[in-house]
Amino acid sequence: MSEEKSETQLEQSSIEQKTGELSLNEQQLLPKRCLERNGFRDDLKYPLKVSYCGECGLPFEYCEFYPNYAKCKEWLERNDPKAFEKLVSDEAKKSDGSPKDEESEAKKSRQKRGGKGLVKTKKKQEVDKHVGICRASRGKKKFVTVVTGLSTFDIDCKVAAKYFASKFACGSSVTGPDEIVIQGDVKDELFDIITEKWPEIDEDLVEDLGDKKL
Repeated sequence: MSEEKSETQLEQSSIEQKTGELSLNEQQLLPKRCLERNGFRDDLKYPLKVSYCGECGLPFEYCEFYPNYAKCKEWLERNDPKAFEKLVSDEAKKSDGSPKDEESEAKKSRQKRGGKGLVKTKKKQEVDKHVGICRASRGKKKFVTVVTGLSTFDIDCKVAAKYFASKFACGSSVTGPDEIVIQGDVKDELFDIITEKWPEIDEDLVEDLGDKKL
């Protein structure tokens, strides 16, 4: 009986040794990707030591998301100078103007959906600048003088009509978007008066349109 017991004990011990060797081999042959999938890295030692900020209570790498990040920096500089130096160097690397940073800044600067876009200013169309003067008959003996084109020189027609009324001591009114009608035949005088009153209008830009009927 004793011999049978010893034989069974030997068999159990050999089986335990074999199973132990198998489990050890399985651990050694465990692919690294399985470890990486679970968040383990070969270049780190476990268990990890995590340092926390005394200001916000977060790990140092998350301090930048704290609203009062400046105070976190001050606390870190006082209590852990080495960690503070590393933090400063990491920030310098991020803001070194690398192409990736420039691309990210460009993406940030782009208009987001629903945001206010930049309003493009419309370029003023180039207008043909010239002043036209013509005489128009009202009846057999009555004439009026019509002046057009003053607004192309950014001249207010109402101001110009008032000036003509005082200059010629007659009625003068704005009858259109860019038209002034002066009572009486003063076409010849207007050629000199307009260029004297508004020097930006050149003599060559004042055109005689002849006679017209209203």
